[in-house]
Amino acid sequence: MSRAAIIGGGVIGGGWAARFLLNGWDVVVFDPDPGAARKIAEVLDNARASLPALYARPLPPEGSLTFAASIAQAVAGADWVQESVSERLALKHKVYAEIAAHLPEGGFIASSTSGFKASDLASGGAPVVVVHPFNPVYLLPLTEISGDPSLCDTAAAVVTSIGMHPLVLRKEIDAFIGNRFQEAVWREALWMLKDGIATTSEIDDAIRMSFGLRWAQMGLFETYRIAGGEAGMQSYIEQFGPTLSWPWTKLTDVPDLDAALIETIGSQSDAQSGHLGIRELERLRDDNLVAILRGLRRTGSGAGGVVLRHEQTLEAEGELDGLPITLSQSVPVTWTDYNGHMNEAAYLELGTWATDGLMALVGADEAYVSAGKSFFTVDTRIRYLGEVHRGTMLTVTTQVLEGAGKKMKLFHRVTKPDGTLAATLETLLLHTDLTTRRACAPEPQVAEALETLAAVHAGRPAEGAGGSVGQRN
Repeated sequence: MSRAAIIGGGVIGGGWAARFLLNGWDVVVFDPDPGAARKIAEVLDNARASLPALYARPLPPEGSLTFAASIAQAVAGADWVQESVSERLALKHKVYAEIAAHLPEGGFIASSTSGFKASDLASGGAPVVVVHPFNPVYLLPLTEISGDPSLCDTAAAVVTSIGMHPLVLRKEIDAFIGNRFQEAVWREALWMLKDGIATTSEIDDAIRMSFGLRWAQMGLFETYRIAGGEAGMQSYIEQFGPTLSWPWTKLTDVPDLDAALIETIGSQSDAQSGHLGIRELERLRDDNLVAILRGLRRTGSGAGGVVLRHEQTLEAEGELDGLPITLSQSVPVTWTDYNGHMNEAAYLELGTWATDGLMALVGADEAYVSAGKSFFTVDTRIRYLGEVHRGTMLTVTTQVLEGAGKKMKLFHRVTKPDGTLAATLETLLLHTDLTTRRACAPEPQVAEALETLAAVHAGRPAEGAGGSVGQRN
């Protein structure tokens, strides 16, 4: 079991702790704040309710969380040391000196700094690499990495293994790449507030209702390439390039953050969001991010591609009670309704992915479908047997009731962690030629695999299969 030492358990340190823990690492935290354990427990609650919901495979068993009485105790035996203390260089150097005295051979310090260069951090002699995340660390995949190239390679491999996307800087710069963009937008927003052009709420609306949604999946250059139409990026630059010299922005100037401007920002922000507590805002943020990330995961775009690639490294489960496990899924918030439990449509979606899992098992995978053959659903019956809430890990096993000729009849059992049935789905599919849209026999290798499973599963009880609507036994 790998072990991570988290030095500093604030917002970022707590997020790192959650990211490592939910990816199977043991975590030791040092933070002199007497409220650190409570704060990290609350962050973990949010993370457990959101991160697993991104995946269609279970994350590794959660690691252990302990709190150390000293830096030395936290660092001893650690495979990874993440520093997330306040952004004061003198404080960081003091902490590094203590960490370095207890680092294992070949170890280094990963710093969550949001602005200091690695060379400045390492000037005291300790081996330090910038590993800068974005909040919430347990959901957003980007980490900006800078420092000694060999240490950067090691750091990149570790963050990739816990489902993150490393961006290794080509050149050392203050504030890195992501924060420089955020700072540019922040400065422009401050001028709009200062000049009375817009309120905090209006500025946030301008971002979240427009380009913020585009950037989530494509970023800047792909977005502008599309804006150039069929002629592409060159056309866009030729058309809009001259605007760079127009006096649209004040990015070369910075407003004075005097008491009046600070009061304006504070009062408007209170009016905008003051009715919600910090944990409510965090849950709202996490729910929105899960919905966006799951949408991007479906297409493999942007951060959704990071989730998909990480998912492929997670161990797929084999069998349960002698039946193949075709899906293991934590119930995401997008599958719940106003009552807080899994809604009817979500059961059908769950069954769809379980059917895909069985199809892949018999060889009717993505490559098979791309070659022009697939199974089409013609009938489904769902029995809802137990209430299921957000975050519940559901395991689906699939029994082949019939697998001969053009027909494939499946029986999915949806099981909760305590072993009780949450639902069953009985579904009939016909093998289809995608070019003619007509039923046809499967390719021999698929037919053979399906017939083999049907023979193995023959004679097993399938409680509820073949019944009519409303029949429970």
